[in-house]
Amino acid sequence: QVQLVESGGGLVQAGRSLRLQCTASGRAFSDAAVGWFRQAPGKEREFVAAISRGGEIYYADSVKGRFTISRNNAVNTVSLQMNRLTPDDTAVYYCAKTPRIAFFASQDYLSAPTSYGTWGQGTQVTVFS
Repeated sequence: QVQLVESGGGLVQAGRSLRLQCTASGRAFSDAAVGWFRQAPGKEREFVAAISRGGEIYYADSVKGRFTISRNNAVNTVSLQMNRLTPDDTAVYYCAKTPRIAFFASQDYLSAPTSYGTWGQGTQVTVFS
């Protein structure tokens, strides 16, 4: 069974950057899509970014142009580079993995939390102005 562990969160001033990493243990996740979601206090979990098995990348409009998702199947990691952070980015960030999936999947599918079967425990990102 795959377990996902997020790292790289922290406290950062607005305008600065953070890099989150999601590491899979157990079985590799090269046969799955991986997504990042976030949840702020009092709000629902929302989609941030996803990368399909075939390398297609999708972003939420709120992070497009500032965040970059990438994956390295050789070392079972997916990273989220977050630049020009704002206080609105403050949230717990979760990575998640789909079950085994075709190479390409639509943004509608990968932006839905219900498409994912395995979740990490989350890492806190706090951005202060």
